[in-house]
Amino acid sequence: MREYLLTLCVTAAVSYLLTGPVRKFAIAIGAMPEIRARDVHREPTPRLGGIAMFGGLCAGLLVAAHLPNVGKVFELSDEPRALLSGAALIWLLGVLDDKWGVDALVKLGGQMIAAGVMVMQGLTILWIPVPGVGSVALTSMQGTLLTVALVVITINAVNFVDGLDGLASGMVCIAAAAFFMYAYRIWFGYGLEAAAPATLFAAILMGMCLGFLPHNMHPARIFMGDSGSMLLGLVLAAGAISITGQVDPDALKLFTGSERAAVHTTVPVYIPLLLPLTILMVPVVDLVLAIVRRTWKGQSPFVADRGHLHHRLLQIGHSHSRAVLIMYFWSALIAFGAVAYSINSASVWIVLAIVGLSAFGLGLLLMPRFTPRAPRWAEAFVPPRYRRRQQASAPAGTVARTAAQAPSAAGDSEEPREERTPVAAGLRGATAIGGRHPRNW
Repeated sequence: MREYLLTLCVTAAVSYLLTGPVRKFAIAIGAMPEIRARDVHREPTPRLGGIAMFGGLCAGLLVAAHLPNVGKVFELSDEPRALLSGAALIWLLGVLDDKWGVDALVKLGGQMIAAGVMVMQGLTILWIPVPGVGSVALTSMQGTLLTVALVVITINAVNFVDGLDGLASGMVCIAAAAFFMYAYRIWFGYGLEAAAPATLFAAILMGMCLGFLPHNMHPARIFMGDSGSMLLGLVLAAGAISITGQVDPDALKLFTGSERAAVHTTVPVYIPLLLPLTILMVPVVDLVLAIVRRTWKGQSPFVADRGHLHHRLLQIGHSHSRAVLIMYFWSALIAFGAVAYSINSASVWIVLAIVGLSAFGLGLLLMPRFTPRAPRWAEAFVPPRYRRRQQASAPAGTVARTAAQAPSAAGDSEEPREERTPVAAGLRGATAIGGRHPRNW
């Protein structure tokens, strides 16, 4: 566990430290697209955050290769090299898209090529467990097609959900944490070395997200862009592919009997192994709804719009931060609920807890204008809008400034407001002339 924590910390540190220089580089080369109709932010923001994430990925793999225990993964398997090859291709495609823009069909082709490169180096699905039947071996063509389809679906699911500050990186981090818990249990709990690469990939993925997230929280100073969202989706899919179809049901030693009975008995154990379709259920649902919505209107599935789940949360009155937290909540509930159910599917308390938390989440969706207030002992640890202010005892100037800075009661809006001072007016004029916002100087 210590080696995984070291790998995670190194990946997070490199991603965090690289994000600042990458932001300046993106501004210098003009990787700041104009604001589109579907965008939520109000000012041009640099992209190319995926460059920092890719640097963290390379650093994490380099450190892990020199560790005594985790380093054995590189000796016994070619999957880390396959991941690095596919990640490099998808990252390069994303960088080109962030700077100049790439056609949707070209991106789809690039995603399939990146998945094919990983398959050629051994990162593929060999067999799948089918309840009541047993482990079904796949032909080379079937395994390739299933692997490529899974990679493409996961990449686009993460890409579609990347619409609010901190949303995609936070949701992927939650999914990676749940997947790490499961893969680590399979490896060290049952001694199956086939789960070792997946455990490493999940730890590195968490580090990439945690290192980039402080720069991407609302209001974001930099966006990950397609270079980051597609990279996260590929790494998550690679971890799931690495463990799926390579775990023999009889090797779990949970029971005795035929292989058919083994697979049937351990169906809950394979729930998280059905890839990001479980731990990324929310983005996948958003992806399916977007495709259905656009094709129903006679549009291309790749045409962007403002109909995603996070857009709808904003439309019904939730603030930016609250919409992100609600999406975090549902992702964590589904991901960790699936892992808990795979550990002990016979426990009634797990089912009751999931049902209770689901009801709580539905209640949050119906209260977009409710602003919770923290107790006095916790005010130092929460944002100012959740504190109980004593307006009457504060000086008049403080009250005026607080009223000007606080979000409005209706909707708890956190959108940036215009300054109404002569200095700010001059800055706006300079922005209009120079084409750069003072925040980006």
